[in-house]
Amino acid sequence: MEKDTIDTIRAAKEFHRSATFRDLTRSIMPVPIERIEGPVSRRRQDVLAIEDPLQIRLNYEWKGKRREKDVALTMRTPGHDTELAAGFLFSEGILQSADQILRIGHSHRVSGRNAKRNSVTIDLRPGIDCDWQRLERNFYISSSCGVCGKISIEAVQSRICFPLPPATPLIDLSAIPGLPETLRHSQSVFDQTGGLHAAALFDTSGGLLSLREDVGRHNAVDKLVGAQFLRARLPLRENLILVSGRASFELVQKALMAGIPIMIAVGAPSSLAVEMALRFRMTLVGFLRGERFNVYSGAFRIRRPAKYESQAGR
Repeated sequence: MEKDTIDTIRAAKEFHRSATFRDLTRSIMPVPIERIEGPVSRRRQDVLAIEDPLQIRLNYEWKGKRREKDVALTMRTPGHDTELAAGFLFSEGILQSADQILRIGHSHRVSGRNAKRNSVTIDLRPGIDCDWQRLERNFYISSSCGVCGKISIEAVQSRICFPLPPATPLIDLSAIPGLPETLRHSQSVFDQTGGLHAAALFDTSGGLLSLREDVGRHNAVDKLVGAQFLRARLPLRENLILVSGRASFELVQKALMAGIPIMIAVGAPSSLAVEMALRFRMTLVGFLRGERFNVYSGAFRIRRPAKYESQAGR
């Protein structure tokens, strides 16, 4: 493993702090373009968000011997790769606790640009019992849609580690409209490329706690959850998650796995996302545009002012 291998979970904090600038420089690529505006053509330089493969590997003990298995191949924006790997394995139900991890870091080479940084290996502690049947399946995750149709609502229900609190936390109605602007002002890579999804963790007063970006919206959520997982901060029952695009079934599943009771999306939710939010009593908000938004599930967690006027639709 390379020098940035995380030898202990306690060391993860320092690793991620020092990696921030390096991750940014690995996430973008300048390219020459010809910009056309009406009859005028100019040569310019643009900046693109990088999309590269990441191989996720698991090293574990089986019958007294160490084994290594390729678990997933995802297309992602480089940066926060260890958090992405940990978050993915947690949301898939393969890992349950950061204490199961002995080491995590970049490892073997795979083809492509920045090849030496395109694989992450997670070494499990001896004696850790995982869901080995799930390891028999190879995941391929595209940056656009994740592992489509990979799981059912019933399967999610059987794997939920952290049941949501029945009636909390509460978020003031007035705190919701400003969340996208806070997210946008903190998107460092999006500022340069305009081409990334983001997922952000907030407290219920609207304070930004953590943010991750990626070409894949599911990867952004895995990075966000993985960062909290590696710091042993799950479940996130007092927080909410904001996603910059639509709310898919897969994103709701990942939030539920982390114990997040409120999901807010700038875009539309899918029918299955709404169905799952209703099943688990998650608060799901979509189409957030300024002071206008739709509440699809869990409206009881949104605190209205005393003189709030509610009108029935026709």
